[in-house]
Amino acid sequence: MASTQGGALFGAPYRSREGLSTRPVSNSNEVQVQIDPVHADLDQEIVGLHRKVKQLKNVAQEIGSEAKYHNDFIAQLQMTLLKAQAGVKNNVRRLNMSIIQQGSNNVLHVVLFCLFLFFVVYLLAKFFRR
Repeated sequence: MASTQGGALFGAPYRSREGLSTRPVSNSNEVQVQIDPVHADLDQEIVGLHRKVKQLKNVAQEIGSEAKYHNDFIAQLQMTLLKAQAGVKNNVRRLNMSIIQQGSNNVLHVVLFCLFLFFVVYLLAKFFRR
């Protein structure tokens, strides 16, 4: 949308009813404000701008506090995960030690069972040969 303000042609995406208009500048962080003194009630425009700036400030503060809350939550979650990981590592180490100890006992039990079966088969073979 193009409008004539004070003899110049400007694209005004934000325009008030009283003659205040804004347009973006080459740098996207800046906005130029042009006031048409013929149609403007400057006091109302300034109050309106002040209100908008306050709203933007409040929004920025809310975003900042929300970001801080989420950062604290993420840090707390990371600590919880690190503690859980340490607990799991400790339990896996204990389980491995237990398996190693039980594994050697199991081998002993299997060897003894095999010897017992061999002895029983030997005795049965001797007994039934007669």
